[in-house]
Amino acid sequence: MASSYLSFDEWEDVYADRIEHLRRSAVRDLFAAISRPNVIGLSGGSPDISSLPLDEVAECTKRVVTENGLKSLQYGGSDGRIETRTMVAGMLAEDDIHVDPDEIIITGGSQQALDFMGRVFINPGDKIIVEGPSYLGALQAFSAYQPDVEVVPMDDEGMSMDALEETLKRLGPRGAKFIYTIPNFQNPAGVTMTLERRRRLLELAHEYHIQVIEDDPYGRLRFEGEHIPPLKSMDPNVIYLGTTSKIFAPGLRLAWCVAPKPVIAKINLCEQGASLCCSAFNQILAEQYFTRTDWKGTLEKSRAIYRSRRDAMISALEEFFPPEATWTHPQGGLFVYVTLPPYFDTEQMMSAALENGVAYVPGSNCFPNGEGKSSMRLAFSYEPEEKIREGVRRLSEVIADRMELYRAFLKAGALPEASSEGM
Repeated sequence: MASSYLSFDEWEDVYADRIEHLRRSAVRDLFAAISRPNVIGLSGGSPDISSLPLDEVAECTKRVVTENGLKSLQYGGSDGRIETRTMVAGMLAEDDIHVDPDEIIITGGSQQALDFMGRVFINPGDKIIVEGPSYLGALQAFSAYQPDVEVVPMDDEGMSMDALEETLKRLGPRGAKFIYTIPNFQNPAGVTMTLERRRRLLELAHEYHIQVIEDDPYGRLRFEGEHIPPLKSMDPNVIYLGTTSKIFAPGLRLAWCVAPKPVIAKINLCEQGASLCCSAFNQILAEQYFTRTDWKGTLEKSRAIYRSRRDAMISALEEFFPPEATWTHPQGGLFVYVTLPPYFDTEQMMSAALENGVAYVPGSNCFPNGEGKSSMRLAFSYEPEEKIREGVRRLSEVIADRMELYRAFLKAGALPEASSEGM
């Protein structure tokens, strides 16, 4: 006979205090749900890699071993191969970021680089500044080091410089360890910081002696509008993060951090303690791909796919969503950010959405303090156009049910007219 019992963790008193501060990843938690065949996944920002020339990638993979032998299967330096760092420096020069390979370190994906930012800069209780909303993976990485997170609101032109200045005045010089920003096609908001605001951000950072971390995984995914120079191209002191995940293969788990040499030395110590070194095989494969294939032509095909899917999502939102909803109109990247009336709680609404066969990321996961309950991130990068349209339609049904329920309660006097209680 099966017996039921309570399960206790006998190691509970052994864990480090920091484990209690770690955030969960909403996207990872949704993986099991969105893997079901009847669920349309508008949640995860998985890039579309269908345009990759697999025969050429296979040839590149073969050459990793045939041209490099056992060296490709051996340990490497913790800063990354000089050949890989030189290649990255050449790619950055195309965006007017001119750096020496010694100012670059290769990391195991941008997520590891974000963890290193926390490990290098944050003591428990330190102030850091992020955009609101911000990338949930960065908030998760930083949370392990127990910072006090200051949130600066955004609009269609990126982080509000007036609000940032107010925050910096309140904190004072060196009152925060760093400002973390995603200026291009921000995750989750999809908006791009204007050139004027980029310049102002750097002025404020200099005035208040605060480091700037520029996370730029989407910069090469522009499919509309004019290129805007990276912050790093305007200030060599900016720490710049980039990755192969959106321009080649996310499974490669290869990224780079560009920073002044003293900062690189500290990150190198983190790399040694975390993983010794990045995969030499993967680095050489990246070198092969970015030097011996028409990778820019492949990326252009991907951008065309993203533009078509962005258009499909915007069209579906206009067709199916209520007039009370608003959303961003990204010129690149992978995401649209939707804001519903303030009485919505998109986290509570998720179960109903999954039952109706669609998934998204609740906006509250993109804030450190529980804000953003009436918003959601929708990804247009992975699902084809017809599924995007159907997913938005299914989501609109859930929203309509919630709105009808709210109005019924309001009419019956069960809710105050200005209630912000989530439904």
